Amino acid sequence: MAADGSERHTAQVVGADGEMDGSALERFAAAAGLVQRGLSYAVVSIFGPQGSGKSTLLNHLFGTSFTEMDALKGRNQTTKGIWVAEAVGIEPFTLVMDLEGTDGRERGEDDTAFEKQSALFALAVSDIVMINLWCHDIGREQAANRPLLKTIFEVLMRLFSPRKTTLLVVIRDKTKTPVEYLAQALKEDIHEIWDSVPKPEVFKKAALSEFFNVEVTALSSYEENEELFKEQVGKLRHKFIHSIDPGGLAADRRGVIPASGFCISAMHIWKVIRENKDLNLPAHKIMVATVRCEEIADEKLRCFMSDEGWLELEAAVTSGPVRSFGMKLSDIIDFYLLEYDMETMYFDEGVRTVKRQQLQSEIVNHTHPAFETMIEHLHCMVLSKFKNDLEQLLRSGERFAASARHCAQSSSVEFEAGWRDAVVKHADWDATNSRNKLQQSVEVHTACLRIAKLDELKATYEKKLLDALSGPAQSILETGERDSWASIRRLYRRETEHAILTFSDSLSEYELDQTTSVEMVLELREHARCTVVKKAREEAGNILIRMKGRFSTVFSHDKDLMPRTWTANEDIHAITREARLAALRLMSVMAAVRLDDKPDKIDRALMVSLLDGGPLCWKRSIEFTSDPLASTTWQEVSPKDTLITPVQCKSIWRQFKAETEYPVAQAILMQEAHRRSNNLLPPAWTILVLAILGFNEFMFLLSVRVVTGPFSHVGGLNNQGCSFVHEQEPCIYSGALSRFCSILCCMVAIRHLGLFPSRRCVWTYHYFVKSPPHYHGHRSGDRQHEPQEEAFLAPVSPSPAIPCSKLEQPVAATR
Repeated sequence: MAADGSERHTAQVVGADGEMDGSALERFAAAAGLVQRGLSYAVVSIFGPQGSGKSTLLNHLFGTSFTEMDALKGRNQTTKGIWVAEAVGIEPFTLVMDLEGTDGRERGEDDTAFEKQSALFALAVSDIVMINLWCHDIGREQAANRPLLKTIFEVLMRLFSPRKTTLLVVIRDKTKTPVEYLAQALKEDIHEIWDSVPKPEVFKKAALSEFFNVEVTALSSYEENEELFKEQVGKLRHKFIHSIDPGGLAADRRGVIPASGFCISAMHIWKVIRENKDLNLPAHKIMVATVRCEEIADEKLRCFMSDEGWLELEAAVTSGPVRSFGMKLSDIIDFYLLEYDMETMYFDEGVRTVKRQQLQSEIVNHTHPAFETMIEHLHCMVLSKFKNDLEQLLRSGERFAASARHCAQSSSVEFEAGWRDAVVKHADWDATNSRNKLQQSVEVHTACLRIAKLDELKATYEKKLLDALSGPAQSILETGERDSWASIRRLYRRETEHAILTFSDSLSEYELDQTTSVEMVLELREHARCTVVKKAREEAGNILIRMKGRFSTVFSHDKDLMPRTWTANEDIHAITREARLAALRLMSVMAAVRLDDKPDKIDRALMVSLLDGGPLCWKRSIEFTSDPLASTTWQEVSPKDTLITPVQCKSIWRQFKAETEYPVAQAILMQEAHRRSNNLLPPAWTILVLAILGFNEFMFLLSVRVVTGPFSHVGGLNNQGCSFVHEQEPCIYSGALSRFCSILCCMVAIRHLGLFPSRRCVWTYHYFVKSPPHYHGHRSGDRQHEPQEEAFLAPVSPSPAIPCSKLEQPVAATR
């Protein structure tokens, strides 16, 4: 890039798509000052293979700022289309053109059109054409320079009176071979290529020197010896200074366009090249004949277009098909062609014939829309008849393929007759396209109708399979038995084979090819499989709910499905294991799709890892060397058939156990409560304690006199606070009985209520058992114990048979 800011005078004038940007070229010319240069300017362009360093050479040679290839990012296309720039520090004004490299992979091996167009453009506008060649390609038959030079020489033949152009061949990456030997070998190759290029008759024996001044120079490798490369480029730069002077590189200035018209000339030349026209002018005689014949032909065309007969025919055909359309139109065309022949009979025969053909072609082209409308009417009429005939045959019960074939043959015969009636003799219109269009429409309608019928047939059988598989498969999966998938496989095979058998028989009337029939059968089979898999996935999605339901059913009901009563005879641990086993088997069934009848170890893996003791169990197992559930896949089960992964099974099982512990705990509590409610007698240890502690009282009861009268009347309390029957009977019997009953009540409370004796029971026990009042003799002189006894008895509740007021009166009197 130039240091003086000349990089702003760079523009892309031809894009990669081959379109010239005229406004960009004009802006460049105005900014660079090209318009004011008159004839004092030179144009230099460069050719060469892609990636050969063209842009690098121009930047160092002319101080331009073309984009260079970054070798570190790979060898790819850098310059696209045609770029122009102003050479820096060179007089006269030098316009530099950087052309897209040839032999690029981006455009492909066969896409040489743009290469030829850009070469022709460069030769037409350039004074000096530089050719960038690799040194190691010189002398090779298949080298990159040979097709490049051949392209330049071929496009040269399309130029009218070409001026002599300087061809500067730049040999890149020069070796130790002297330049003289390289130049000699290169010139021999150039002359050989020139002789092999086909030439017009006028240039058949022309020598290469009549068209080109060939110059050869060599440069060292830029990458390997940059300093030497720059030194050599500096020497080459001097050749471009005053290049348009006599003896300079661009000495031949014949036909040079003034600088002010360069942009217009370049755009016109590129337009002609893009239109694939030669850059030459016709002779004067031919020109006059051409102009006059064109005027007569234009007049006859205008007369035909305003002819009443033609206008009536054109209007009629828009409404519908016209009988004898071709014969009527041919008569009108013959009339105007005959008038043209009479008026052009004295002009050049070749030009006259060409213009007559052009007139006939233009008339035919003008009438072609009406003819197309006529053919469209014919097409619609024949196609409509085909559809109606085919529909009627199918309704009558005919087979599809035979009916379609018969109707298609009838339609083809009818169309051919209509075409012959509508065609014009002056036109070489081919019926192939219209015939193919009708045939295609017939085939499309047949195919659409076939597809619709097949879809309807397929949907019918898919619905049958859905009804036959979905519900039963769900019911079987819900059972969770070991043979659930075996039952599903039998169901799947039975229903699928039956459906395929009848489906194949129904397909026979469509005469499908073997591949299509097999595909449809496979699709139906796959639909059946997908139906089962889909239902299995739905059930697997609700596995936790299903497992809890199965656990609840087995745990809460007996084998007769009657609700369990948690008596002491029920083994809750065994029942819990049985219920969890049922739930685990259900998860095993839901874990994978088993339609292929392949054995697997899912059930065993779940049992070992989750039910039989966890890690300790699988470590002792010979089937598994590691935790079988520490994976996202099952052994011997493909991922597409996996419904619940091993890791998910472990997670679901943990959640399942956590959510089923409560009913187990409730059952244990209910069993314990039932056991307590059924134990009416105290346990043996309480009877033993009662016997030991109440032995004295029991023996005392046996030794006292039996009281015959009921205690129907309580006369009062004696001085010891005891009740009595008659005032003469002692109340010792009543005290002993009370202490015995208190002991019995305490033991029963401890055993059945799970409670320690209340404080009152303990006090009663201490008072009546450990230190009963009558054991102290109740002597009149032993009153010193009464305060302690009174204090000790204060918290004790009175007997229900004696009011509290009755008990408090003797105590107060005693005090």
